[in-house]
Amino acid sequence: MSSSRSAHAAPAKKPKKTRTIVGLSVLGLLVIIVAATAWVGIRGLQAKDALEAAVPLASTIQDQILAGNGEQAAQTAADLAEFAATARSRTSDPIWGSYELLPFLGPNLTAVRELAAVVDDVAQNVVTPLAGLAGTLDLNAFKPVDGSIALQPLLDAQPPVVQANTALTSAAEDVNAINTDDVHDAVRDAVTRLQTVTNDTAVTLDAMDRAVTLLPAMLGATAPRDYILLFQNPAELRSTGGIPGALALLHTDNGGIELTQQASSSSFPQYEAPVLPLSDATRSIYGDITGEFIQNVTMTPDFAETGALAREMWRLEFGLEANGVLSVDPVALSYLLDATGPITLATGDELTADNAVQLLLSDVYARYEVPAQQDAFFAVAAGAVFDAVKSGRADPTKLLAALARAGAEHRVLVWNADETEQTVLAGTTLAGARPVSDDQTNRFGLFLNDGTGAKMDLYLDVSTALGQQTCREDLRPQYTLEVTLSNTAPADAATSLPAYVTGGGVFDVPLGSIKTVVSAYGTPEVQNLGLTRDGAEAPYHPAADATYPVSTIAIELAPGESTVLRFNWLGPEPFSGDLELRSTPLIALNDTASLDFIC
Repeated sequence: MSSSRSAHAAPAKKPKKTRTIVGLSVLGLLVIIVAATAWVGIRGLQAKDALEAAVPLASTIQDQILAGNGEQAAQTAADLAEFAATARSRTSDPIWGSYELLPFLGPNLTAVRELAAVVDDVAQNVVTPLAGLAGTLDLNAFKPVDGSIALQPLLDAQPPVVQANTALTSAAEDVNAINTDDVHDAVRDAVTRLQTVTNDTAVTLDAMDRAVTLLPAMLGATAPRDYILLFQNPAELRSTGGIPGALALLHTDNGGIELTQQASSSSFPQYEAPVLPLSDATRSIYGDITGEFIQNVTMTPDFAETGALAREMWRLEFGLEANGVLSVDPVALSYLLDATGPITLATGDELTADNAVQLLLSDVYARYEVPAQQDAFFAVAAGAVFDAVKSGRADPTKLLAALARAGAEHRVLVWNADETEQTVLAGTTLAGARPVSDDQTNRFGLFLNDGTGAKMDLYLDVSTALGQQTCREDLRPQYTLEVTLSNTAPADAATSLPAYVTGGGVFDVPLGSIKTVVSAYGTPEVQNLGLTRDGAEAPYHPAADATYPVSTIAIELAPGESTVLRFNWLGPEPFSGDLELRSTPLIALNDTASLDFIC
């Protein structure tokens, strides 16, 4: 019995030492977790402080560079690089990486690490080389001296600018790839801000890269160059601005610049046939007259075609085959005058930034009745502005700002006959190409051509709105461009305005009325749904221009009359990006509004 009881006795208790080891292990694990969490938290705060200290320095560097304080910019860039490196190091250790695997917290840590990495890359590979360039280069080095621009500073700028542009392009791709679907709002906002700054700066730096690449050649670094300069007059609209009433020949040689010849539209005949073959689309939408008369070469919205036509007409009349064609308008000249200051013309007129547009596009018509005299006055004024810029009297900072503003508004256009050089300009506003869309933005076009045969576009007001709605089961969106045109001429325009402004009825347009040929361009992949005028369907001319669907309609407005056009297209698939409009640069530009409409 006793042996049986002994065999069924209760099992022995586990040693107390075992429980102690387990307890200590759990406690140790907890300590490690707490310590690691604290480590990540502390380093996260350090990274946050470093990033917040770095961000304002970027604006400081820009201000210092523009102010000509290159040495200060270089020092600030060094401070920025140090803060950026700190942020990156605090977010790239193994403990931080392991915490990125956790739900909820992990995506935030990943985004912060990637954010810090982009800031560090930009600081090291973009800001530092550019600030170093600014430290050894003065903006005044780009000022013309005795009509010549020093080419060596442009050549010296090429390597650091190319390096910075390549790095920023990569950084923009990296920051755009950061996943913010499951992160805290503060992290998402930080990523969005960096995306905006990086993408905007990438556009600017890309333009700088193209400039330092192309300008030396255009300024005659390797051989003399000749460029035809068109002065577009938006008082008589054409797609890229206005009629070329005045022209000049610009000669460059090893940085030297001079105007060697001036001409006007009266210097050219109206040719019996286009001077170069026109595409079927150009002939269909704008007509053979595009290639038959110098005042019509700007009817097409493709400045490359304009440039080729103008170059051929100049060759036919003067025997010189130019290297390219440039274009500016009076509004761009007014921006340049802000940099040069007032200019006194040979006529005694003082040309300023405030009065240039009024004087060149309105007052001159009241003073001179003969078109040739008007063109001559315009040529003299444009030549005077050119001389002021060439003499070096323009403030370099204001001059760069003026050129950037004019370029952004499509008031400065450039075409190089050399295809390789023209490729450098591809995708920029200077190239004057049809609007090009991308994954983030759908870009539409609106181009206006005067049909009055006069200068009544002084009184044409144009406002635009652009929007999209999805009303179909297949989710294909409808795009609508609304265009409001108004004739603001006085009621007695028929008698109060001179014939050169009203057209004198030569093209069967009543005196005081404005006739405008309106062409709206959809993106290449959309389906044209036609248009309405004042809410009713209206007849129009449908066409395709280099795969772009185009709707064209002629509108005639009496003084005080307005009309509303709505151009409609159907998109191929859902789209959640931005919408933009590229339009003819009018004398006064109105921002394109966002259009809400019902399908």
